[in-house]
Amino acid sequence: MKKFLLYIYFISICFQVFAQSSSLPWSNGPLQVSTNSRYLQHSNGTPFFWLGDTGWLLPERLNRDEAEYYLEQCKQAGFNVVQVQTINGVPAMNFYGQSSMPDGFDFSNINRPGIYGYWDHMDFIIDAAARRGIYVGMVCIWGGLVKNGKMNVEEARSYGTFLANRYKDRPNIIWIIGGDTYGNIKTEVWNMLATTIKSIDKNHLMTFHPFGRTLSTEWFNDASWLDFNMFQSGHRRYGQSKDDKNSLLPQGTEEDNWRYVEHSLAKSPLRPVIDGEPSYEAIPQGLHNPKEGFWTDKDVRRYAYWSVFAGAFGHTYGHNSIMQFLKPGVNPAYGATKLWYDALKDPGFNQMKHLKRLLLAFPFYERIPDQSCIIGENGIKYERLIATRGNDYILVYSYTGRSMQIDLSKISGETKQAWWYSPRNGELSYIGEFNSKSATFHPKGSQENGNDWVLIITEKTKEYTKSLE
Repeated sequence: MKKFLLYIYFISICFQVFAQSSSLPWSNGPLQVSTNSRYLQHSNGTPFFWLGDTGWLLPERLNRDEAEYYLEQCKQAGFNVVQVQTINGVPAMNFYGQSSMPDGFDFSNINRPGIYGYWDHMDFIIDAAARRGIYVGMVCIWGGLVKNGKMNVEEARSYGTFLANRYKDRPNIIWIIGGDTYGNIKTEVWNMLATTIKSIDKNHLMTFHPFGRTLSTEWFNDASWLDFNMFQSGHRRYGQSKDDKNSLLPQGTEEDNWRYVEHSLAKSPLRPVIDGEPSYEAIPQGLHNPKEGFWTDKDVRRYAYWSVFAGAFGHTYGHNSIMQFLKPGVNPAYGATKLWYDALKDPGFNQMKHLKRLLLAFPFYERIPDQSCIIGENGIKYERLIATRGNDYILVYSYTGRSMQIDLSKISGETKQAWWYSPRNGELSYIGEFNSKSATFHPKGSQENGNDWVLIITEKTKEYTKSLE
């Protein structure tokens, strides 16, 4: 009897492991660019909506238990990508006092018997993320290090060879070249790093993370190694870029991250695009001076919905305390005061999942940005309405809860149904049916910043909103 019970227990464990592994995203095949060049998908056609968190200093600041806890909270909050600084120094040092480069850029003896080294800890983090279905966006080396001569072309070849061979068979890797830098500085180093990795690792996608208020299209859109574009809309508010001559956008439009999406999607060849670093929750407006005030949850929601509705294939969120993993004994940067594990409870961190849930409820690949759905003025700055649609649905985001007149003839069907969807808590509320060619909708509450709503309109016969109830 005891042997039989042990056998049953063993079978149940095997079933649980199989069920877990079959539910992981890469069970649908590796990530690839969709056939319309606008989105990401798995090789079997399953859509992939990128919802990322900037866990930049995760490999350097957290121990194993802390890393497990952080990644679990990311999973619970709906994140499926964590962007990290693979190394933030030459060499970088981690929680355990281990160097990323004990022999410089010679990695031939990197695996030292009996030592839990820097790259052993990186392996642990990547595997811990994989168990939770999370991709690791690996910024190979931070851009300022390359700018300052800490890695040359030959060292980039050595480092790229090491990274690619070590991680080419991990299912949950996304390569991020650059790291808060301009692509026209040390371009030869970035190209060597990227092409070296790509020559060895054919399994994973790759992009370039640029400096604030710039976009990778400006340097690498034609590069054979670039799979999708990334921009960093940055942390400045309207009117704070008077001294920035390198910004892609003109002064006075700093917060309009949707403009980067439009700019990128107008390029040829067409590539998917994402805001890889918008304004963070709880970081100073303008980044450096806490007296300027801090960005809040309503701001990070606005950045997310604006960019995605403009045509981005996903979005990356960030939090000031989480990205630097502020904890006792660590000097805070950028005016951070909250400890990282307390910041995991902040509203913006826990509201991002509502965006992913919303977009995945509708036909994914046919979705396009379409401002012509809005009758009258789109609005400027915070008053802007932004619309996206498929063949039989329209989604319109309002940051201020302003009224909107919508052209219902833009989608199929004589009768339409409409709902309000809250980006704050994901609640869905039914508005009614409409047989007219257009209709005016009035969101709940007063017209003010942060009273944000998504208007959902579908052909009456469609049941897309069932999954949102």
